[in-house]
Amino acid sequence: MKMSSRWNITGTGIQMLILVVALTAGAISGASASSIPEEVPHNPLEYDSLHAKHFDGGEHNAQFDHEAFLGPDESKKFDNLTPEESRRRLGVIVDRIDENKDGFVTLAELKNWVAYTQRRYIEEDVDRLWKQHNPEKNNSISWDSYRNTVYGFMDELSSQEREQEENGVSYKSLLKRDRNRWAVADQDLDDNLTREEFTAFLHPEDHPRMKDVVLRETISDLDKDNDGKISVDEYIGDMYRSTDEDDEEPEWVANEREAFSTHRDLDKDGYLNEEEVKLWIAPHDWDHSESEAKHLLFEADADHDDKLTKEEILDKYDVFVGSQATDFGEALARHDEF
Repeated sequence: MKMSSRWNITGTGIQMLILVVALTAGAISGASASSIPEEVPHNPLEYDSLHAKHFDGGEHNAQFDHEAFLGPDESKKFDNLTPEESRRRLGVIVDRIDENKDGFVTLAELKNWVAYTQRRYIEEDVDRLWKQHNPEKNNSISWDSYRNTVYGFMDELSSQEREQEENGVSYKSLLKRDRNRWAVADQDLDDNLTREEFTAFLHPEDHPRMKDVVLRETISDLDKDNDGKISVDEYIGDMYRSTDEDDEEPEWVANEREAFSTHRDLDKDGYLNEEEVKLWIAPHDWDHSESEAKHLLFEADADHDDKLTKEEILDKYDVFVGSQATDFGEALARHDEF
């Protein structure tokens, strides 16, 4: 079985707090030693569940918005719906978003919905994995238990197999990353995680105390020569890898090089230091729910009055759900509202 990495995908925007790979039993339980996970972009807040960027070289990826609006799991369900059924189900969701029932969806209401989608995804994800790792319903999960469930197969591997890299990742490095993150999430230092601590371990983007470990993981991902700083080639290499030395870089790559020099490298020394990486991945006062809401409002606000009617949203149904849906479509269905 090929080992895959589990991503926490929520929110939107080019500059957001980074979620880094969090391996769980759902990710590699039962995995074999034959394959290391194919490396995916390090910033899932900029990518959809298929690892495609929200904006890539100027091209807009609508799937990102569908998942931000609905949630990554439920959005897949709209794939098999007709446009008519997509509009009908979206109409039910719009009625819920319109909190004061005045016939308009404001930026604040849309922001609240996107934030609600994120919270629900996290809660359901944590609930699923908590039950998976804690079938005896204890108050906490021990590191030894988690390690045995997720990485126990490593005990049968040779040292060479543990350290063998594929796509820049080894089993040993994945175990070390999870161990470090576990230690940071473990507030009372008993090497067990309560449900709250387990949530911080799985979803560090929602916990301020986890920002430093996310920063270290990000730098580790990018810093291929281990010199403690990020060169422009390392920065670009995380987003674009040419398959042929003679290939000409796309225009958007040139734009990213310019962004590195102009906006990222604040001291103009040719590298990103720790503080510059921090400002890049976790800019001050950044609200990804508001950013996504503004983007959706811009896409659908035909009369430019800074609010959306139900008709405007349904006319642009493909922006919000396409032929896809979220955890909320499922929630509505469970309550017979569809």
